[in-house]
Amino acid sequence: MNHETLLIYFVVAFFYITSPGPAIVLAVLNGIRTDMKTVAIASLGNSLGLFILSAASMLGLGLLLTTSSTIFMIVKSVGALYLIYLGVKCFLKGQTLSFEKVDPDTDLKRRRSSYFYEAFFLAVTNPKPILFFTAIFPQFLELDANVVPQFTIMTAIFLAISFTSLCTYGFTAKKAKIWLAGRNRMVWLHRITGGLFIGLGMSLFRFKNLST
Repeated sequence: MNHETLLIYFVVAFFYITSPGPAIVLAVLNGIRTDMKTVAIASLGNSLGLFILSAASMLGLGLLLTTSSTIFMIVKSVGALYLIYLGVKCFLKGQTLSFEKVDPDTDLKRRRSSYFYEAFFLAVTNPKPILFFTAIFPQFLELDANVVPQFTIMTAIFLAISFTSLCTYGFTAKKAKIWLAGRNRMVWLHRITGGLFIGLGMSLFRFKNLST
């Protein structure tokens, strides 16, 4: 792959990854509620999920999803329901915050592995990255050369941008958590975040297969 092709791909991937979505909402929430080590662990979980989706796309699952409406509907429904579940969970957590004291670091009591698996499952149940890998990757492949190294390079770039982006969002949110430490602000944060997850889940139900 030549440098010009890689640069164009980098720009396309950057704007796709950094636009607000479920993973970014979760990173912001984790940044406010936990520490940067936990944000990084969750970001690694998301990256592993994306890597699996990329590998699955290369092996043909992306083509299967774009041609089988039934399989696509199942994957989409699971991802949408999980987003709605996270939204309801987050909304209810805001309702039960203590009036006397709110500690944004309370969630550090959770095992860090739970953040990893939460972000991982959020990634693998979202069909949009698979469709991105299936629809966008071929546009940058040089078909007269071995596609596996090219696919590997583009996946590595995608994962690097994703991990850096999530950590950046989490760090920025962590810096703002002092202002958000008041109970009313934390309650509204959880309500807004929960609403975003629910809204993203509902929008995923309306997300259509590339073949439709």
